[in-house]
Amino acid sequence: MSIRLEKPWLALNSENVNRLQGQLGVYQIANQQKEILSINYAGGRSLFGLQGDLTDLLEKTQGETLYFRVEVNMQYMTRHEELLMIHVADFGELPEHNQKIRKHKLGKLSIA
Repeated sequence: MSIRLEKPWLALNSENVNRLQGQLGVYQIANQQKEILSINYAGGRSLFGLQGDLTDLLEKTQGETLYFRVEVNMQYMTRHEELLMIHVADFGELPEHNQKIRKHKLGKLSIA
């Protein structure tokens, strides 16, 4: 079992987003080349959970071709940090959009 989020990418459109439920968890957003742009979470303060967060994002990014994948997870903050650390271990830096909002340092993972 991999610690990476390896679910298939889905097009960020209303049809796919409406299939989601109001659950808590983490999600990744990618561009057309499936390069991760951001790693986020839908937590206790997210209105309608994953579906609500991705609906908001869909409205803000009208016209852009983006993809997403989600993982339902009650430990969403820990999993969010873990996914960020994995991304840094793999690519040497945070995803583009996370670089702008990141306020504290991450731990380091040693991935074999």
